[in-house]
Amino acid sequence: MSESPLTPPLFHVLVSLADEDKHGYAILKDVDERTAGEVSLSTGTLYGIIKRLLASGWIAEVRARRSDDDERRRYYRLTASGREAALSETARLERAASQARAALRTRRPQTT
Repeated sequence: MSESPLTPPLFHVLVSLADEDKHGYAILKDVDERTAGEVSLSTGTLYGIIKRLLASGWIAEVRARRSDDDERRRYYRLTASGREAALSETARLERAASQARAALRTRRPQTT
């Protein structure tokens, strides 16, 4: 994956995996809750993102499972490089927000 900005859905999947391993449905629910429904992922979109993140090495599939869990569920974990990508994107977004706030605070003469 490149150094270009991450799409909001991809970014939110990385953030969802920051605190614990999750399976697909748990990621969908977490992203929806964290964004108050602003980012709503379909299963097709989610699994496309997961495929890209696995290929990039930003997430890994967790092989160990709890004994009481459905064996069909696949769990995913954020890798060190995935965490770094999410932190880098967070810093980029913070810089952009700071620049926007500064620009919007600048008082410009009104034209009539």
